[in-house]
Amino acid sequence: MAHIVAEPCVGCKFTDCVEVCPVNCFYEVGDRLYIHPDECIDCTACVPVCPVEAIFAEGDLPEKWTSFVAENRDGCASATNITAKKEALGKDKPECKGIGKK
Repeated sequence: MAHIVAEPCVGCKFTDCVEVCPVNCFYEVGDRLYIHPDECIDCTACVPVCPVEAIFAEGDLPEKWTSFVAENRDGCASATNITAKKEALGKDKPECKGIGKK
């Protein structure tokens, strides 16, 4: 089972998760990140480092964000693999301060 990047990442795009991923399965496009479902090894290293709590095991994904399963899968096809941390888009946005699972 792969992990999914969901709604809280959109517009925020913190890349702390990229630094800890042992298989470089993160992809970026525009204002969001995706996890490639065939490359993710389900190690969970990315989950605790996401400041907006946007990463979920597919089985734990809140129902309101189920569309992100297909979005992560399909989005990787047109996205660029990201292997190093970058400046976050939303570091100063109130909506990017610890939302997600809470």
